[in-house]
Amino acid sequence: MCSMNKRGGFWRGFGYALRGVWLCLKTERNFRFHVAVTAYVLAFAPHFSLSRAEWAVLCLTFGAVLCAELFNSALERAVDRISPEQHPLSGAAKDLAAAAVLVLSVAAFAVGLLLFLRPQVWLAIFAHWQTAWWQPCVLLLSFIPAWLFVFGRRK
Repeated sequence: MCSMNKRGGFWRGFGYALRGVWLCLKTERNFRFHVAVTAYVLAFAPHFSLSRAEWAVLCLTFGAVLCAELFNSALERAVDRISPEQHPLSGAAKDLAAAAVLVLSVAAFAVGLLLFLRPQVWLAIFAHWQTAWWQPCVLLLSFIPAWLFVFGRRK
């Protein structure tokens, strides 16, 4: 019987999903990288006066990349469970899933270029930083915890 059919199963399903996100955060460096990039993009996005449609594209792009990483991780674990020994087909399945994430990440980068390649906005940000010198300092300092978040050792 599907766990969603049990009493309270609908809400329990959210718990399982959150547990999956937490597992991916704990174990998958690439997922943490995409989360960190998402945070930086969200920090700069308000400066660009994005339309509702552009925000929608941005949110869908974030969601798609993170979902691709989740699916890739799920497929890797399923393949490892089904075929613990190395096999060319198992390797091919993992490579294809990783390639899907790569293709989507390149597309997300293109979306970012289309939305944020606005020199006049960047010039205004840099001009603002001349008077608010502490803001780029905070940005640079934020790279340390971001680096540790992405590449730090996990237990």
